[in-house]
Amino acid sequence: MTLSRVWPKVAVAAVACVPLAFVAVFFLLPLGGMLARGFVAEGGGLDLSGVPEVLARARTIRVLSFTLAIAAGGTVLTVVIALPVAFVLYRLRFPGRAVARAIVTMPFVLPTVVVGVMFRALLAPNGPAGFLGWDGTWISILLAFAFFNIAVVVRTVGTTWAGMDRRPEDAAAALGATPWQVWRTVTAPALRPAVISAATLVFLFCSTAFGVVLTLGGLQYGTIETEIYFLTTQFFDLRAAAVLSVLQVVVVLLLLSGAARARAAGQQAIRQNTAPARSPRGSDLPLLAATLAVIAFVLVPLGTLLLRSVRDEQGWTLRYYALLNDPSANRSLRVSVTDAIGNSLRTAVDATVLALTLGLIVAIVVTRLPTNRRERRLLSSVDALFMLPLGVSAVTIGFGFLITLDTPPLDLRSSPILVPIAQAMVALPLVVRTLTPVLGGVDPRLRQSAASLGAGPFRAAWTVEAPLLARPVIAAAGFAFAVSLGEFGATSFLARPERPTVPVLIYDLISSPGVDNAGMALAASVVLAVLTTTAIGLVERLRPADVGSF
Repeated sequence: MTLSRVWPKVAVAAVACVPLAFVAVFFLLPLGGMLARGFVAEGGGLDLSGVPEVLARARTIRVLSFTLAIAAGGTVLTVVIALPVAFVLYRLRFPGRAVARAIVTMPFVLPTVVVGVMFRALLAPNGPAGFLGWDGTWISILLAFAFFNIAVVVRTVGTTWAGMDRRPEDAAAALGATPWQVWRTVTAPALRPAVISAATLVFLFCSTAFGVVLTLGGLQYGTIETEIYFLTTQFFDLRAAAVLSVLQVVVVLLLLSGAARARAAGQQAIRQNTAPARSPRGSDLPLLAATLAVIAFVLVPLGTLLLRSVRDEQGWTLRYYALLNDPSANRSLRVSVTDAIGNSLRTAVDATVLALTLGLIVAIVVTRLPTNRRERRLLSSVDALFMLPLGVSAVTIGFGFLITLDTPPLDLRSSPILVPIAQAMVALPLVVRTLTPVLGGVDPRLRQSAASLGAGPFRAAWTVEAPLLARPVIAAAGFAFAVSLGEFGATSFLARPERPTVPVLIYDLISSPGVDNAGMALAASVVLAVLTTTAIGLVERLRPADVGSF
């Protein structure tokens, strides 16, 4: 093998060492440290005696059962209500379609703690939907899951639907098939991989939700994620927390593997004969009505949050917003909301730069065409490794930071850089998922042509790919920024008391009794929602047409 053929592979491998080292130090090491506390005996040997004991606990069985049940229920509900929306927003053409897409996308980037506060305000006895009696029940968690995950199904299935070969549908209709028969025999089989992929991701997000369940469920309705949190922070039962963390990692790996296979199968159905969106017909009226209902389902909680933040017993007021800037007037407020916003913005910028840099490197590495089966498996493993933080408890990682990064040269427990590093780890998978499809779609012959004209490997890649990456990079930065602003799980462990972020500030307020605390939590949630939706609005304007799934 000539040096000219070996050099590009050596260069890619060398570049890949940077994000791999980052993940090793700030993900695998804390995860391993947390697990070691649960599975390593005092003498240093492996001790698995606690596994059957933990799994046999009545509370553990109840938590696992509820996690599976609520995640499955949330997945089914989300898919059922999101499929008609995916068709309307990606197969039909009508005024306001871009606005409707933005509204449906908005919940996914809202911080989970904000979503929890939103549904508490909606379903509270004095809220607009208080008459339903769902406040403090599992139904509130189920609705919040569907609210949060609609965008995953709409974007994943919608982009596949928009790019699907429509000639089989037209042929079936021309042969006399009814719309239902066309759907059942042609459309549904073609969409099945995308639906499975989206449903897998929704189940993953539901089963690992933290802020939503902590806010709405408390101790009564706990999932694996919140149980790890309580075992770690309140009971200091690291063995039980480690057992649940391992169980969670195994499930996440299986889900990510299934999603990857479904996504690969779905590539055969898209972009074969893309046709422009058509105008609505009379038969589309039920689907349009369903879409309007879903848009209302998104807007009502948002509107409730905003309206209740500017009302008290006396009527309309901005008092809660004013109180947020006066820490001396309330013991539950450690800093002013202005200071918390500054902390959140600085941390999010640092996390975004870090996640974007590492994500770009990972995307470049995993999209280099492998030449044999071993290289394909290696790249697939690298891709899966960087998706793993999506499903591992942020609580596990946050606590792992504290117990592993405490000795030189990695004594970082008191360092402010831990928070942006943890947030970058959470945002990294979304950055990779945004950039990888763009780089993977570049025809390798273009790089080969540039190389044949005398350009080196880096110059060829820069010439061909840099112009295509401008907008995707900005879109990925927007996703990372929005996710970092709302990250709560790891940040709740790592943020210094004098430097809380806005999500930590919100949780402190809702955890404290009092009408003023509840009102300030609503006001702070509005502030945080505005920040994140502004970021995602920029993403929607700059997102390339071919980046449509999460």
